[in-house]
Amino acid sequence: MAKVDGASEEQSALIFLGTGCSGGVPKAQCLIRPSNPACPVCSQSLSVKPEHNPNYRCNTSLLIDYCETNGDHNYILIDVGKTFREQVLRWFTYYKIRWVDCVLLTHEHADAVHGLDDVCSMHQSALINNASQLPIYATQECMDSVLSRFPYLRKGEHKQGVVDWKIIEENFEKPFIASGLQVYPLPVSPHRSLYGALVRPSIFMFL
Repeated sequence: MAKVDGASEEQSALIFLGTGCSGGVPKAQCLIRPSNPACPVCSQSLSVKPEHNPNYRCNTSLLIDYCETNGDHNYILIDVGKTFREQVLRWFTYYKIRWVDCVLLTHEHADAVHGLDDVCSMHQSALINNASQLPIYATQECMDSVLSRFPYLRKGEHKQGVVDWKIIEENFEKPFIASGLQVYPLPVSPHRSLYGALVRPSIFMFL
């Protein structure tokens, strides 16, 4: 991402809402059916309050607090996973964040999109105060996958006044502006063609 004219770097901030895996940390299975010996990370995860506990992590998500020179704040949310509601209760209330200006979806997996209903409901209440539609930036493939699971987010459905889909291209040379920030799409392959993800006996691959 790149700053555009009018940004105030001193007052802007990055808030890591979550840095955990899809199932989150602690893993539920480790707590209800602990191994022997018990997993040290999960077993210690409940010993300290979540906000001070490195072993208590929600789905990966980042909130960019982009402050302009006039003091206005723009909140850009990257990914809204299954634990988004918990992230709101923990961090939005702590930092007194009352709205989200736009959402960027990196991919279509549950740990990145299954909190969309919560963020849309949160934004829907803001419409009462004449807030604009919530822009959601995603690739065509990602949007199609999301709409197959959340068909009511299609244009023409009852929440059409909440969501404004913005299709982006997976091309680094075609950046776009999201709530004042210039974003450069960087295609990566986190789950496809991973060497070692599906290992066959006696077959080795080296990078």
